[in-house]
This record gives sequence, C-alpha cells and structure tokens, in this order.
Amino acid sequence: MLRALIILLPLALTIYAFIDCLNTPEDEAKHLPKVAWVFIILLFWVVGPVVWLAAGKARRAHSGGRTPSEWRRGQRTTWVAPDDNPDFLKSLKEENVKDESLQDREAELRRREEETKRRESGAGPDDSAPPAAS
Repeated sequence: MLRALIILLPLALTIYAFIDCLNTPEDEAKHLPKVAWVFIILLFWVVGPVVWLAAGKARRAHSGGRTPSEWRRGQRTTWVAPDDNPDFLKSLKEENVKDESLQDREAELRRREEETKRRESGAGPDDSAPPAAS
C-alpha cells in the first residue's frame, strides 16, 4: 500500500500542477514562458510541480471576493443573457425578416404553380372553382 502511495502522490501532484499551468493565463506565469513551465512540470516529475506551485504562478489575494466565482464577477461583460444583448436581438429580427420574405416567395411560387396547372387543364384564369350545380 505504501508503494502505491509513493507513486500516486507525485503523479497526482504532477497532474494537478500540469492542469493548473495550462489554465493559467500567459501573463500570470512568472519567470519563464508557460510552455517552458509545462516542460519542466512534465520532465522533472516531482521537483517540477513543486517549483511551479511555489514560484511559477503569480498568486495574489483578490480583493473582489472570497471565492473564485466572486473574483470574476467584476470581469463579466455587460451583457449576461441573450435577451439583454441588442446585437443578438437585432440578429433575431433580421432572421424574422428573412423568414417572412421566404414565406412570401413560397406563397408566390404556390400561386404560380396553381395558375400553371389551371392553364394546362384548360380552365380560364377566372375559373378557380367549378360552378355550383343548381
């Protein structure tokens, strides 16, 4: 059991440091470029992750809140929901106009097809329906 722990603990530390390094923005990586940190973490199995966690990332207390979800609340864009975004609403209106013009074209096409069928059958343009028997 102890042998497994000796292997699994550094492996878990390496995986954690690797994912943390990949998720860290480039401007927060200290001393070396992010790509170099990735190689250090992967090549130096135990030492690399420890060095990354100790010195590789700019770690500072965020003044915006206590939890990570509160840290980024101030960084959100102005528009949260699609129905609050005027560009999105404008694109919906444009799609509706396109749909309406497509429906108009389809109706015109149906009318022309019916007119063509009437001409081919020999009925006049005013003979849309047979006369009612009295």
